[in-house]
Amino acid sequence: MLTVPVVILCGGLGTRLRSEVSDRPKALAPVGEKPFLQLQIEALRDAGARRFVLCVGHMAEHIEAAFGDGSAFGVRIDYSRDGETLLGTGGALKRAEKFFEPVAVVVNGDTHLSVDLVALVRAHVASGCAATLTLSRVPDASRFGTVEVNGSRVLDFHEKAATGGPALVNTGAYAIARELLARIPAGEVVSLERDVFPGALRAGVPLGAFVIEDAFTDIGTPDDYRAFARERAHAS
Repeated sequence: MLTVPVVILCGGLGTRLRSEVSDRPKALAPVGEKPFLQLQIEALRDAGARRFVLCVGHMAEHIEAAFGDGSAFGVRIDYSRDGETLLGTGGALKRAEKFFEPVAVVVNGDTHLSVDLVALVRAHVASGCAATLTLSRVPDASRFGTVEVNGSRVLDFHEKAATGGPALVNTGAYAIARELLARIPAGEVVSLERDVFPGALRAGVPLGAFVIEDAFTDIGTPDDYRAFARERAHAS
């Protein structure tokens, strides 16, 4: 059983997916008879999570109405609200800082993956790092930024390459210590991926690497969303 909360970042505008789900937040994009966020919460629950914090912003009331306090799904759900101004992934986590005990698992609200959450947190605590990133090796990394590692430590981040090939990529699932959030200015728009993690490395703050073999799914684009929906339909 996971003893720390899982924070899900699901407050973005989802502009790339607007053509598919213009009337609801991206996290509620339907996949069969369920919204994507429900599939995500159920998968994380089955992996041992029982406490969730949803970082909401755009159309937050839709998400809160759909999930309530989480009791219908056998979990507890709290909410951290961005308010009038969306603060980006880093800014949203800063606003949710009080829920870190002092560590939380953090996942992007448009990502579906299988990961041993207990093993992730255990590796993070043992490493002494400020954050541990779950990475997956993909055969063609041309669509992604890539992550350079040395054993279980992150060395650097690289932008998308013009040519493909196998590489480690960020899956959007992390164990993060509250100490990392101290580096984020309150109330400012900050990206976890573009600002916080690279800034930590430049400052000599260690980041851990937790490599998984399983693939992951990002529904952030219409093509990826439709492909995931088809895959779930065929599997059911």
